[in-house]
Amino acid sequence: MPASILIVVDELAIAELLAANIKHARYHPLQVRDVDAANALIAEVLPDLIVLDWMLPETSGPVFLRALRADSRTREVPVIVLTARSEEKDSLDSHEASADDYVSRPFSPKELVARIKAVLRRRAPQLTNDAVTVNGLTLDPRAHRVYVKENGVELPAYPGPTEFKLLHFFLTYPERVHSRALILDQVWGDHAFIAERTVDEHIKRLRSVLKPIGCEAIIETVRGSGYRLTRVPLPHRIENAA
Repeated sequence: MPASILIVVDELAIAELLAANIKHARYHPLQVRDVDAANALIAEVLPDLIVLDWMLPETSGPVFLRALRADSRTREVPVIVLTARSEEKDSLDSHEASADDYVSRPFSPKELVARIKAVLRRRAPQLTNDAVTVNGLTLDPRAHRVYVKENGVELPAYPGPTEFKLLHFFLTYPERVHSRALILDQVWGDHAFIAERTVDEHIKRLRSVLKPIGCEAIIETVRGSGYRLTRVPLPHRIENAA
């Protein structure tokens, strides 16, 4: 599922232009025109990144951003601020309010998309389309492929959509221990009300998919804590890659 980008801009023409460019970049745009609508949407589904107009009616951008950073649920959501002017004070205000980046008007939609990609790559690499490799195991989001190379030959694995997202998340954060609750939030979304044992079921399926190419042991169980993807070199014992 593509990363969701919440556009909080009150000028309809600009919001539509941004949404079109964000969609063209293969992200999922969500549009609102004020803070109340943004809060209502965020209560339902947490976006992966927010593009925030600094000069909003009623509740201003700085006030909204400070509220986001004060809430444990939204604290880590990346925010890119659109400023009305290129004055130094605007950029300083946005950084003081903990924005991840800012873009001054007039701006190019392509530049904004490039900033979105850069922020996601830094803050949430599992949401990007960059290929990632750990221990010889490669996942390519653009091609939706998972494989290892044995004697120069690509030996593929075929995970389902959920297992693919799960593996992508683990590969972008190797050696970190992730609790089941965190995995649910990051892979299924914090709006998904499902049991934590669901993670165990999908880990089991993912290991089954990786076993034929000798990579099932890359996902380790950390007793009492959750799961971890290891960087320790694994002996690739290829049983049947067909």
